[in-house]
Amino acid sequence: MIIMAPILLILLGATEILQADLLPDEKISLLPPVNFTIKVTGLAQVLLHWEPNPDQEQRNVNLEYQVKINAPKEDDYETRITESNCVTILHQGFSASVRTILQNDHSFLASSWVSAEVQAPPGSPRTSALNLTCTTNTTADNYSHLRPYQVSLHCTWLVGTDAPEDTQYFLYYRYGSWTEECKEYSKDILERNIACWFPRTFIHSRGRDWLVVLVNGSSKHTTIKPFDQLFALHTIDQINPPLNVTAEIEGTRLSIQWEKPVSAFPIHCFDYEVKIHNTRNGYLQIEKMMTNAFISIIDDLSKYDVQVRAAVSSMCREAGLWSEWSQPIYVGK
Repeated sequence: MIIMAPILLILLGATEILQADLLPDEKISLLPPVNFTIKVTGLAQVLLHWEPNPDQEQRNVNLEYQVKINAPKEDDYETRITESNCVTILHQGFSASVRTILQNDHSFLASSWVSAEVQAPPGSPRTSALNLTCTTNTTADNYSHLRPYQVSLHCTWLVGTDAPEDTQYFLYYRYGSWTEECKEYSKDILERNIACWFPRTFIHSRGRDWLVVLVNGSSKHTTIKPFDQLFALHTIDQINPPLNVTAEIEGTRLSIQWEKPVSAFPIHCFDYEVKIHNTRNGYLQIEKMMTNAFISIIDDLSKYDVQVRAAVSSMCREAGLWSEWSQPIYVGK
């Protein structure tokens, strides 16, 4: 006879008992993993690793693990393997927990949690760089067939409110497995670095990896606390304006054409906005397009200025920034 008993959850370090509806023949106790460690493996990157408990009863069951990120931002997920990579900011420290679980459609069994952490780096938070902002931009590289497009990176920040006058900041970025230190800085009147420029990077403009940027610093008077930040490329990628915009009038027919921006994205990956301004009466017309041509019926007695801008379509990546408007073209009387 199968006894349908509720699952007993014993908190604060005890194990739980799997009821007969999960394993009809016997009860099983789950033990927590052992040797749980968190290792920093790169900028804003940690490796979580643990081992199965050697005292765990070996049954014909598939054990899994539940990982819970406690700080700096709560998250949880399940895995069958005994390690996990996490991309996360580290200037606030990092802590996580893991436990053994066994589940099916009817029951859930879990061991107690085991935890580990990475301490926050030393230094006063008010010495950290403030208001870190970054943008990327794509240019054509006519000298490389392997990478016909290059991505530049420009970042700016403010000096921490409690940072001594002799503070000097240094910036690093990581994209995928590549890490680079800034070589071209802009300085304030006290010769402190407050901006960085990478004319060429290892960033892929069509990539989906996080861009990690770290600003640390040094001073003779105090420890400068580092600051790191994650950027999704679609939120900081400054698209180039469309190329070769032309406008022609035939009677009351205004025909506008253009070419896609300099970009690694193909032609079908762009949305466009066309702006037509009647300089005589001030009327402004803005149309959104998915093609690289537009025709409008106009007043042939007026003069117009025409501009076009572009954005990568949501068909090709998440919605991001619009480009600047192209230089105005004047047509009409």
